Amino acid sequence: MAAYIIANGAAAYDHEVTIFHTFWGLNAIRKDEPITLKKGFLEKMFSKMMPRGADKMGLSKMNFAGMGPQMIKHVIKKHNAMTLPQLIEMAQEQEIKLVACTMTMDLLGLQEKELLDNIEYAGVAAYLGDAEEGNVNLFI
Repeated sequence: MAAYIIANGAAAYDHEVTIFHTFWGLNAIRKDEPITLKKGFLEKMFSKMMPRGADKMGLSKMNFAGMGPQMIKHVIKKHNAMTLPQLIEMAQEQEIKLVACTMTMDLLGLQEKELLDNIEYAGVAAYLGDAEEGNVNLFI
């Protein structure tokens, strides 16, 4: 969530922004609905273990057996703040470059059909290339 708040703020100030999603971050750009694909045993297990979509993600170490995300959603609603799915949608509207790490996708058995539309796919070299050209680089 923090990455998307910072990214949307930077894009609002006309900065060119890229968000590179790897490992747990890939779950934020997974589609909510299950996609039927041919996968091996391990890939199926990873798919079941990982949350499907930004709204299903845990809250880091403050998960508290599922209560943490419900508590933060309540606070977000109370303060009329944007949810993570809304921040992702805003990022896409602001043409923030959302990149999925292809190496991690291969490791976890994720396929392009499982991720949101209008996502770019690249490896760490592409991320480093973007980061090298930028004035600010954040890894959360």
